[in-house]
Amino acid sequence: MRKKSDTHRVVAVALPGVPVFELASAIEILGTDRSDITDDWYDFELVASGDAVTIGGGLLAPSGRGLAAFVDADTVIVPACANVHGASPPHVLDALRAAHRRGTRIVSLCSGAFVLAEAGLLSGRRATTHWMHADLLAHRYPDVQVDASALYVEDDGIWTSAGSAAAIDLCLELVHADLGASIANEVARRVVTAPHRNGGQAQFIRSPRRVSSDDADIHSWARAHLDTATVAAMATHGRISHRTLVRRFKSRTNLTPQQWLRRERLTAAQELLESSHLTIEAIARQAGFGSAANLRAQFTRTFGVAPSAFRSTFGATRTPGQDRATHGVA
Repeated sequence: MRKKSDTHRVVAVALPGVPVFELASAIEILGTDRSDITDDWYDFELVASGDAVTIGGGLLAPSGRGLAAFVDADTVIVPACANVHGASPPHVLDALRAAHRRGTRIVSLCSGAFVLAEAGLLSGRRATTHWMHADLLAHRYPDVQVDASALYVEDDGIWTSAGSAAAIDLCLELVHADLGASIANEVARRVVTAPHRNGGQAQFIRSPRRVSSDDADIHSWARAHLDTATVAAMATHGRISHRTLVRRFKSRTNLTPQQWLRRERLTAAQELLESSHLTIEAIARQAGFGSAANLRAQFTRTFGVAPSAFRSTFGATRTPGQDRATHGVA
């Protein structure tokens, strides 16, 4: 393994058409000179995957040292890819594999996970990406353990993040891991964001509600009666046996009826927390959780935050700036 220099070298590679946000997140968090905070700040380099490439918004990324910069990098970042359906340049995949063999920390942001997966670096590992692309990543690379809910994931030195704002979370977590909590918190204050969101905190994803016409009536009835619906009542309403109900749900939603009911109740609770003035207790009853304690337990287990915290962030009735003040961010 190569000898590390005293300064941690970070190389971000710009692929053609890379979205600006994820690339800018890496540059802002890791590439902006913070030597006034610590003498140990990163040596950051942006390179293009070939000759100078055009990135999102028509901006031009210079070629720099190109992929040769990977050789002495401590961390290589693939910010995102322009097209999750396209193939990555073979020379980029080869360079990533070689960097990983040298012990380099490999990081992807958002759809950059597709590049890492294509290089074989996520095989047998847990990873995440933007929730809109998670199913495609899991389908295309079945040997990758895709966690569609996490904000960011680390598995044996390889880091992946969900989309957009989660790229900031992952980059701040890298600062925390390399330079400590106080430095990471100061960087967060400077970019005016929350200092830490745990990687296990869930992406707030709306559950898809596409169903076949055969089951539409059962689904509609259950959603209209979440406060009282049971699996037995669903089977009775659909005039089918319990076994048939389970078989249909497993084949068409990949969920048991009970799992589907829980998902619908959580989605209903999200919607009510966002749009209504109802108390947590009233939302719990209306969504079918029975009590506020049960709602809090299941909501927190699924989304990583309590219902009240979710409401303070996403509720239409929250006071402007309320969530930032709560986090103590300047």
